[in-house]
Amino acid sequence: MIQRIQSVFLVVTAILMGLLFLDSLSFVTIGFGDLSSLQGNENTMLSDAQFDVRDHVLLLGLVLVSMVLAVVILFLFKNRRSQLKLARFLMISIVLVILLSILLFYMDFKLLAPGTEVNVEYGYLLPIGALICTILAMRFIRKDEELVRSADRLR
Repeated sequence: MIQRIQSVFLVVTAILMGLLFLDSLSFVTIGFGDLSSLQGNENTMLSDAQFDVRDHVLLLGLVLVSMVLAVVILFLFKNRRSQLKLARFLMISIVLVILLSILLFYMDFKLLAPGTEVNVEYGYLLPIGALICTILAMRFIRKDEELVRSADRLR
């Protein structure tokens, strides 16, 4: 399990998605500006001047599903076909995290006053890195499957 490179990529994927729960790794922070238009509305994610995973339930659920799915795929090392199927779902859930975070931020960005400074943080890079690691893990899982198939033909 650990001697395979895709296991390392799946562990890195789970860690990168888990790092999204840290306060210091938010998606967007508001540097300075007028937040009074957001203060009265509890439905906005930027009311605390920080947009992170915990601001929306669906976003939180997708990140948790991505983390759990990466760990489950890691322990299915004897069944590579199931690994590939679940890795596709993992890839879809990570893409949904990226798209949903952009959509939710855009909905709140329209409510900000002109001249408000918005700082994009490193939190947006974590799902992109997790997506790249998932794609690499899928590539190496496919390579293992092809290697096993070719070895079975030789017998």
